[in-house]
Amino acid sequence: MASDQVTTAAPRNGAFLWPDAPAPEQYEVCVHCGFCLEVCPTYQEWRDENHSPRGRVFLIQAAAEGRLSLDAAVVDPVFTCLDCRACESVCPSGVPVGHLIEAARGQVYHADPPRGWRGALARLFLRGLFPHPRRLGVVRALLRLWQRFGLQCLAQRLGLLRLLPPHLRALAVALPEVTARPARLSLPERLPAAGPRKGRVALFTGCVMDVLFTPVHEATVRVAQRHGLEVVVPRDQVCCGALQVHAGDRPQAQALARRNITVFAESGVDYIAVNAAGCGAMLKEYPELFRGDPAWHARAQAFAQRVRDIAELLAEVGTEPPRGRVPQRATYHDACHLCHAQGVRVQPRQLLRSVPGLELVEMPDAERCCGSAGVYNLTHPEMAQTLLTRKLDDLPPGVEMVITGNPGCILQLRAGLAQRGQRIAVRHTVEVLDAAYQQEEEQA
Repeated sequence: MASDQVTTAAPRNGAFLWPDAPAPEQYEVCVHCGFCLEVCPTYQEWRDENHSPRGRVFLIQAAAEGRLSLDAAVVDPVFTCLDCRACESVCPSGVPVGHLIEAARGQVYHADPPRGWRGALARLFLRGLFPHPRRLGVVRALLRLWQRFGLQCLAQRLGLLRLLPPHLRALAVALPEVTARPARLSLPERLPAAGPRKGRVALFTGCVMDVLFTPVHEATVRVAQRHGLEVVVPRDQVCCGALQVHAGDRPQAQALARRNITVFAESGVDYIAVNAAGCGAMLKEYPELFRGDPAWHARAQAFAQRVRDIAELLAEVGTEPPRGRVPQRATYHDACHLCHAQGVRVQPRQLLRSVPGLELVEMPDAERCCGSAGVYNLTHPEMAQTLLTRKLDDLPPGVEMVITGNPGCILQLRAGLAQRGQRIAVRHTVEVLDAAYQQEEEQA
C-alpha cells in the first residue's frame, strides 16, 4: 500500500522541473490574509489580485503543484514584481515572497531562456560584463572619456540624447562623474584604523557601485577608519550576483557567490562592509542560493553572518558624533533592500541626526519603492516612472537634499529631479557623515 502511494503521488514541483525550485515550506505558510495588499506598489497601481504578493504566491504554489503551467499567466506577475520586499515587512506568517519570486524566475529562465535581442543583451550584461572587473574597467574608461572631453554636453546640445527613450535619457543625464580608477584598485589593500582598533573589516566594492560611485567607497573607508576599523579591500572580489538572481540566472549568481565566499574567507576579517542596499541584501542571502548544497550552504552562512551595511556596522561598533556642520534641510528615503530585506531603518537616521546643522525631515511613505528596483526602471519603465513620480511628490517642502543608501535609488531620484528641473542634491548616507567629519578637520 505504501509503495502504491509513492508511485501514484503527484510530482511535488509540478511545472517547476529544474533544481532550486520554490520551496513548499515557504509558500505553504501563506494564509492569504491580505495584509500585503496595501504595501505592494504594483497592486496599489493596478488593483489586480494576480499582481499582489498573495496573488503571486498563490500562482507560484499552483504551478508547483501542477495546477497551472508555466505560461504567461504565471510568468508575467512573477516578473512585474519589483522584489521590493515591502510585503515581507507586514506579513504575519513570515512568507519570504522575495525568495519565492526569485526562485520562480529561475525556473522560467531554465524553461524559456531569453531570446532575440533581449537575450543577447541579458547575456552581454549579466554574464559578459558585470561578472568581469576588467571589462567593467573598459566601460568606466569610456564613460570617463565621454564626460571629460565634453561629449555628453555635445550630445545634449545636438539633441542626440533625444534619440533615447525618455527613461534612458534621464538616467544618462543623472550619471555621476566617473573617477580615474575604481576603489578596488585605487585604494590600498590594507588601511589602518585611526586610534585603537575595534575590528577588521573588508570593503565590498561590487560592480556598478565601483564604476559610478567610487567616492562613496572612499567615504566609507574614511569613516570606518575613523571609528577604529582596519579596512581591507580584496582585489579578487566580484559582482554580488543580485542582478543575475533578479533576472533568473541563478547558476551565474551561484558562481559569483562561490568566488566571493572564497575570497572574503581568505581575508580573515571580522566584518564585510557594504554600502549598496541591493548588494548587502544579496550577500546576506547567499545561503538561499545554496539550499540544495549542504557544503556551500554552510560556507554561505558563515559568510553572511559577517555582512553589515555600513550604517549597521557603525551602530554596532559605536560612533563618534561629528562636530563639523552640514547646514541643510534633508529627507531620508528608505532603500527597499535596506529597510525591508535587511531590516536596517533606525541606524541611518541615528547617524544623520548626529550631524550638526542637518535638519532631517521625515518623508511620507519613506519605505515605498522609488521604482529603481535593480534594473526594473529599464525593464518596466512605465511602472518605474509612476512610482518615481509619487516618490518625488512625497518630498517634504523646502528640502535641499535627499539621502539614501543604494546606488540605484540615487540614480533614479537624480533622474527624476533632473526631469522636473529641481535642484535637490541626492547623497549617500555615508557621504553626508564623511562631509561632517571633513568639515570638522578643516575647522581644527
